Amino acid sequence: MNTFSLKITACDRVFYEGECEILIFPVEDGEMAIMAHHEQMTTTVEIGELRFRTPDGAEHVAIVSDGMLQVAHNQVKVIVYSAETPEEIDASRARAAEERAREQLRQKQSIMEYHISRASLARAMARLRGKDKHMPE
Repeated sequence: MNTFSLKITACDRVFYEGECEILIFPVEDGEMAIMAHHEQMTTTVEIGELRFRTPDGAEHVAIVSDGMLQVAHNQVKVIVYSAETPEEIDASRARAAEERAREQLRQKQSIMEYHISRASLARAMARLRGKDKHMPE
């Protein structure tokens, strides 16, 4: 199968760098897939589950925050604030973050604080969904 070069970078590390057969990532209205020789583009990545398959047939999952994706010359670069495997997610910390965000949303806030609280809640919920889906207790 045809492959392309994929690099997923988070603020604290390079999450993955290597060849890839298919990349599926979250967008505002669902998911989008990239395969080899995709047309050039730049788009946003939303909070959620990013999946990709490597040439050895291994399926990989990352729970990502929002960010950007660029496709050019059979290379895909993904830059997100955070990227974690389901194994790396601490469910109790994610539940605590979800509760904090819900409490903040119940309080009177500025528009900016409201959007920050909404993003925090979305990230916590995505982390919990990813952990529950791929690492059932």
